Amino acid sequence: MTEQTTSRPEFGAPAMPLRATDCGFFGPDSPTWKVWTAPTAVIGFQRAVTLEHFDPDLTASVADVGGIYADPYGRLDHTFAYFLIAAVGDSRMAVSAADHLMKVHMQSTGIEPISGKRYSANNPASQLWIHVTGWHSVLKCYEMYGPGKLTADEERRYWADCVTAAELQTCRPSDVPTSRDEVRDYFETIRPTLCVSERARRGMHYLLHTPLDRGPRAWASSRLVAPAAIASLPQWMRTLGGFDQPAVVDVAYRTATRVALAPLASRPELLSHVVTRAVGPMTGALYRQHLHADTPAFAGTVTVADAREKYLAGPATTARVEAQ
Repeated sequence: MTEQTTSRPEFGAPAMPLRATDCGFFGPDSPTWKVWTAPTAVIGFQRAVTLEHFDPDLTASVADVGGIYADPYGRLDHTFAYFLIAAVGDSRMAVSAADHLMKVHMQSTGIEPISGKRYSANNPASQLWIHVTGWHSVLKCYEMYGPGKLTADEERRYWADCVTAAELQTCRPSDVPTSRDEVRDYFETIRPTLCVSERARRGMHYLLHTPLDRGPRAWASSRLVAPAAIASLPQWMRTLGGFDQPAVVDVAYRTATRVALAPLASRPELLSHVVTRAVGPMTGALYRQHLHADTPAFAGTVTVADAREKYLAGPATTARVEAQ
């Protein structure tokens, strides 16, 4: 039923330094840099990729491609690497990675079996679900397992950054929540359209508890992080996904995770090693580049529109146009 290729969706290994041209879209003083490079981001990421399967079109795309089953470790590594580039990379790398990813997603189209309707991985509504759950999950786990809540000013800026980052994909920026209250409203609005199927539950459980035959690293990492990710979720998501856990596990993991991650926050080199082991070599390499990056040619931030105009020779890519 699908018309896509069966290769793993990825944007390729970065062929350029993480920050050579500028400080990207947010800059070193931004809450985005702080939240997305914290050790808690690993938990937030597993949370986000699990929630992706509540969107039936995304479930169909993931199941038809099959990347998480053929190579879960590699697929998650490349996905997290993209988010990290968007958050802390320079504008040239970010728009180049986003452009390539959208072109790969153009190949991911087929029939969603529940509705019988055609799906596209570049669909703006599906991309919005990925985007909001990603940025919300990483912040949620930062608050729960890391330093705690951002200041009111930092939070306003974080959600403004979230809107900016949405410009890299096919999301309509006007649809992106701009505050915590708007995120809650978005979840309440989208909830009636979410569903699970046999394929959705298989994907979620595979990511939370990756089988040993996919490699000991993926097996151990998923099981170590999963209870913390689940503990951060509302009850309705846990029930719908069929991966609830006892309250005593929630309490124990909240405490144990905070204690375990605290030393990593002050030891970035150790954290880069943990990221490499838990997520993958590409994400680990990008994190090390983030720690040791030289001052870029322009030590400031730019807009997505300006970066796209400069490095992609146009304000919009073919992929963006065709996704609308």
